[in-house]
Amino acid sequence: MDATFLPTLLSYTIPSLITGAVAYYLFDAHFKDQQNTRHWLLQKESQPAILPLRLQAYERMVLFAERINPTQLLVRVAPISTDKVDYQNYIIAQIEQEFEHNLTQQIYISAKCWSILLTAKNATIQMIRLAAQKSQVIDADTLRAYVLNDLLDKPTPSATAIAFIKNEVSEMW
Repeated sequence: MDATFLPTLLSYTIPSLITGAVAYYLFDAHFKDQQNTRHWLLQKESQPAILPLRLQAYERMVLFAERINPTQLLVRVAPISTDKVDYQNYIIAQIEQEFEHNLTQQIYISAKCWSILLTAKNATIQMIRLAAQKSQVIDADTLRAYVLNDLLDKPTPSATAIAFIKNEVSEMW
């Protein structure tokens, strides 16, 4: 082999490798840009169709939060017996039923909003369970009164969830 063969080979190979790498980088960047543009155009086209569905989902979730609000729920749902445990279970079943009815709405709302609504639901259930365990609560009517009196000086979990929903919807514009 000739002593100049290796430097000659490298002088042809290195520039072609550099050119190939630059071409790959540029084509890759171009294809990614094209893909992002197509994605943006598709999203722009579907936005008018999806926005009403999202707004409707947020409306449904506000209605859900209002319906599980203890001040609304305890007035709307009368005790089925005088037993506080029966009434507690009945109220919790009503909350769970409302939740299951609106379960599919999570597709259209943000994960954080869904998490806050779940927390509001669980906090409301916990509030009712804790109230039923109090010694001064002896029957269904005193359970209602205790929960309603407890909420006089503090916001309900539903009110917090509704405030978050309103804020999130206002950010959509």
